[in-house]
Amino acid sequence: MLIHPWDAARADGEWQQWLARHDFGQLAVNGLPGEPPHVQPLHFVHEPDQGPHGRILTHLARPNPVWPALEADPEVLLSVVDDYVYVPGPWQAPPDIPAEHGVPTSFYAAVQLRCTARIVDDPAEKADVLNRQVDHFQPEGGSARAAAGEAPYGRMLSGIRALILDVTDVRAKFKYASHKPAEVQGRIAAGLAERQGPRDEAARAHQVRRQD
Repeated sequence: MLIHPWDAARADGEWQQWLARHDFGQLAVNGLPGEPPHVQPLHFVHEPDQGPHGRILTHLARPNPVWPALEADPEVLLSVVDDYVYVPGPWQAPPDIPAEHGVPTSFYAAVQLRCTARIVDDPAEKADVLNRQVDHFQPEGGSARAAAGEAPYGRMLSGIRALILDVTDVRAKFKYASHKPAEVQGRIAAGLAERQGPRDEAARAHQVRRQD
């Protein structure tokens, strides 16, 4: 992922706060020799206070084909992309050229976490990972806690394996025309506000925030 200086996260807090609200991504795992990479969509929880860059908690079904590849090579990449929009060319045109000569582009936020994976098969540890995920996604409660050997979920724990991913490196990009002149940025922000398409408001909020 190419990251220009004006698109880079301005502090760890920027990508950490974004990741706390964007907790569904794709886990890329190196394939076994002669096989392509595995790409697994999944929900996850990022715990930023665990290690230099935090850690990721998630789980997958035991029959998932990703496990042999993970056991062979635990170095993985978790990719999260959202708040993306298409920006028409006329919105991007510099003030001194015709609007129809403007170059279209994409806006998006992306965080890529390089991690070392640890597979968890201990029932008590798996229950803890599940409970931490439920606490994140369902803070209002309403579900029983998972506990090894106890109803209602204890007998189901054998059907999953948990993953703890220690984050070793982070690449974060917020591509929202931060380097463009104020006149162009204002035109783009106005266009997003008027269009009101999916994710337009989120993209506009990023653009205005990073301009400030």
